[in-house]
Amino acid sequence: MTASPRRWLIHALAPLVAAAMFVAPATPASAEPGGSSSTATEQDEDATLNEVIESTNRRFVAAKNAVAKSTKTQSQLASQIKAAEARRNQLIPEVDRIAKEQYMTGDVSTLSYLLSSSDSGDFFNKAVSLEEINRLHDTKLRELNAVITEIAESKARMDAEVKQQQQDMSVMKKQKESADKALALVGGKSVTKGFVVADSPEAAPAPRNSSGGFSPEGCTEEDPLNGGCVTKRTLHMYKQVKKAGFDMFVNCYRPGGPYEHPKGRACDWSLQKSGFSVYDTDKEFKYGNDLMAFLVRNADNLGIYYVIWNKQIWFPASGWKAYHGVSAHTDHVHVSML
Repeated sequence: MTASPRRWLIHALAPLVAAAMFVAPATPASAEPGGSSSTATEQDEDATLNEVIESTNRRFVAAKNAVAKSTKTQSQLASQIKAAEARRNQLIPEVDRIAKEQYMTGDVSTLSYLLSSSDSGDFFNKAVSLEEINRLHDTKLRELNAVITEIAESKARMDAEVKQQQQDMSVMKKQKESADKALALVGGKSVTKGFVVADSPEAAPAPRNSSGGFSPEGCTEEDPLNGGCVTKRTLHMYKQVKKAGFDMFVNCYRPGGPYEHPKGRACDWSLQKSGFSVYDTDKEFKYGNDLMAFLVRNADNLGIYYVIWNKQIWFPASGWKAYHGVSAHTDHVHVSML
């Protein structure tokens, strides 16, 4: 060996010192966009579906971006750990080899190295340099191992963070899908333009038969509006709609004609305090949307046959379709009962 052991080792360890500085652990990203750890959506009871859909879309995109960013950092930390471990593993055999040569065999054995001293001062200096070499070995290995441990701890925290963010993103995705389904249930943009309350009150269930269904009913109950008659189920629906706060003009029983009105199984819910008039304000349009949404969302509880509103008709089994009847139903919401 032409170079002294000390110079050779310092030269060999120089890249490792730089490597230890290079692989300093990264700072983990925040778990929740906006710095919040909560995944619950605070929702105003009067929020429209448009507002809910926009909010859930924004939160889903933010959660998705957070996962992408943290996953990238996670991958970088894994690469840094791998690189640092490779450098450490490369150093260990060199340390073992030099130590073995120093203490057992070869030109740089401890004894021959020390005996080759020209005088007592040179002997002392060589002894000190051997100690420095061993101390340099230990120090740099400890430093490199400490860096690996620190990066590994950072990656473990990042792994947990990414897992939480993925769970948050899953929640956001479900909320987004739920809002989209809620809009589709009430006719989508074509019926409501999204200008409809996000949630409706839950109606009390109408009585069912022993098999769990709705048996045909006769027009046996007095219509509270015009002295006609309605079925028990229709009267129950009427009371539940009123209880939910829809207090504009309504007409149920109507003598003569086809369909359900003469049978006491239908009601027309106006947008006005009296009579019927096509909506010409946002408030009237939203009233019709919210009323329709209440009926559709509670169709199973109330035993509803179909609902007509704003040129569209809804059946529980088939959903929404264009309606081409005599009335466009832009001045009232029609509901027919089973």
